[in-house]
Amino acid sequence: MFKLLSDSQLFQDMLIDTDDCVDYDPDHNLDEDSWFKIESFSNKEFFLDYLEEPFNSTEYDNLRKEDFSKITYMCSVQNSNYYFQKVTKSSFVNKKMMMFGDAARIESSDDRIVIRDQPDAIYYRGSDVLVFKNLATISSIFKKIDMLYKEATAEEVTEFLESPFLSVSEDFSVTKVSTPNRKRISLAVNTLEQMDDIGRGQIMQYIQNYCEGRLNVDEQGSFCISSDVDLKYLLYGIEQRFYTTVVGEEKRLANSVRSI
Repeated sequence: MFKLLSDSQLFQDMLIDTDDCVDYDPDHNLDEDSWFKIESFSNKEFFLDYLEEPFNSTEYDNLRKEDFSKITYMCSVQNSNYYFQKVTKSSFVNKKMMMFGDAARIESSDDRIVIRDQPDAIYYRGSDVLVFKNLATISSIFKKIDMLYKEATAEEVTEFLESPFLSVSEDFSVTKVSTPNRKRISLAVNTLEQMDDIGRGQIMQYIQNYCEGRLNVDEQGSFCISSDVDLKYLLYGIEQRFYTTVVGEEKRLANSVRSI
């Protein structure tokens, strides 16, 4: 870790209403102006140790020129909040530029890092909340945070496909289950574990009602799965993503869901 002291802020201060942020859900598609959040962030395994105490510049060495190319992310401390930006090779700029001031001139820039308009993540230390847009983007900053986007293992997928409420075609195997569906299986298993037998029965009936003509049911009442698409709709059903509009009674599939 190195420091760079400056009177200028990297980012414009952003006071995001964390009450209006979405608890992280890998299957949720954010609206353009929305953010995910992780509350009680300091209790998470992927919390960064240096965030525990207020920032003290004397604990860090100055950034040296020879270390410039080693930068993987930046953290800007602004009003006790921490703004993060991931740094990739494309973030570095080393080009000739035409500069405009009192007169136009050509400059050959040394390595520069492009500061984006919006940070990749913000940690509000006072409320102990991390907000972000894309988990994959910040996974190199917060090690192990990608555990929140857990993908079911081959063994877990096999176990799920052997569930008594499924009748899986011989032509459809674990190797044909897509990555998105592996992640949905991980969520679905957790959802089903929180239900009692009555709740599971209601979910199965719910899926049958909404997927009639899309998912076949055999004589034993099991859903027939012969493709990754069949599996996707079943998993959507377990997460209760289907709904009917009040006006017009049109059946729809929610692109993402959020508790209110």
